Amino acid sequence: MLDIKFVRENPDIVKENIKKKFQDHKLPMVDEVIELDAERRKTQQEADDLKAARNKISKEIGKLMAQGKREEAEVIKKQVAADGEKIEQLNQKEKELSERILKLMMTIPNIIDPSVPIGKDDSENVEVTRYGEPVVPEFDIPYHTEIMEKFKGIDLDAARKVAGNGFYYLMGDIARLHSAVISYARDFMIDRGFTYCVPPFMIRSEVVTGVMSFAEMDAMMYKIEGEDLYLIGTSEHSMIGKFIDTIIQEDQLPYTLTSYSPCFRTEKGAHGLEERGVYRIHQFEKQEMIVVCEPEESPMWFDKLWQNTVDLFRSLDIPVRTLECCSGDLADLKVKSVDVEAWSPRQKKYFEVGSCSNLGDAQARRLKIRVNGKDGKYFAHTLNNTVVAPPRMLIAFLENNLQADGSVRIPEALRPYMGGKTEIR
Repeated sequence: MLDIKFVRENPDIVKENIKKKFQDHKLPMVDEVIELDAERRKTQQEADDLKAARNKISKEIGKLMAQGKREEAEVIKKQVAADGEKIEQLNQKEKELSERILKLMMTIPNIIDPSVPIGKDDSENVEVTRYGEPVVPEFDIPYHTEIMEKFKGIDLDAARKVAGNGFYYLMGDIARLHSAVISYARDFMIDRGFTYCVPPFMIRSEVVTGVMSFAEMDAMMYKIEGEDLYLIGTSEHSMIGKFIDTIIQEDQLPYTLTSYSPCFRTEKGAHGLEERGVYRIHQFEKQEMIVVCEPEESPMWFDKLWQNTVDLFRSLDIPVRTLECCSGDLADLKVKSVDVEAWSPRQKKYFEVGSCSNLGDAQARRLKIRVNGKDGKYFAHTLNNTVVAPPRMLIAFLENNLQADGSVRIPEALRPYMGGKTEIR
């Protein structure tokens, strides 16, 4: 969420940013929010003037009563009462105006970084760098669920009966591999200086609206019926929410946290062939990383975060590339974002396995996460990135480590988490 003062003083910059994100339908919101803000400030000033006048004349009542001028005192009392009613009306009007302004401000997109490429959607994202040599083996690689089924490692039919489409049972070595990847990712991030955390898996609505846009919320979140609680779509939501309405001492920054959680997503919309199996599902587990830092340090942390994911995948012999997300592919709160994509030998192309985002002070402004610095208070910057999400990671892992005889090689880094196994058969 932008600062209302910034919008008021820079309407052209805000409008140009909206155009860069191809959201022209939001352009009238800028003028509307400025008009509403002017009316709100005028209402507030009128209320403040009335309060000051009421306080002044209220002091006269006691003097008049002491002088025996009861009738004059009663007239002033009536005036004070009338002013009180007017002040109450003005306060209510100001509250309504503030709510309308807030709703609009939470819809106007954040200002994107100047380095972000301009494009309408993810088809115009820009490849930055490739890491590792993509290999297509001479033998055919089956669809990932077929690989898992050969190990008796997945049961989609039973899951469909129990919970419906978009769920799965993982079994045996495949289930163990899933847990091994999560454990390895946890230790990988701890070794890089991040503090490990297991957060709440449900959050209140004020946290939901603090960490994400309304469009993301509608497309992702499961609501707990009868409760002000939502199931998290990623532990980033809980982890950033941990700092809600806090004042952090500047010398305590940065906070670098890595968190494990199950994740729950509605995943609305139709999905194609490549999104069956465990590619796009309603429940999965993930290792996440978040940073809360000073504004001038967020670009540096942004580069460190996506590099962590690249390094983890390369340590497991999986080729990856980074993509710079274009303006039209950025969620409204994001300043800049890079996707990490893993190589799929079967599809002969890359697919997304993680996303790194710098949100500037947007989440901090919504959640009131402030820093007490030497020059006064200011809003922190927040960043997040996927360490690893095993469902998609398993696809990349199995395809890139599948051998001609049907066995799956276990890279050296993962072997301690697989009981020393060098392969699974």
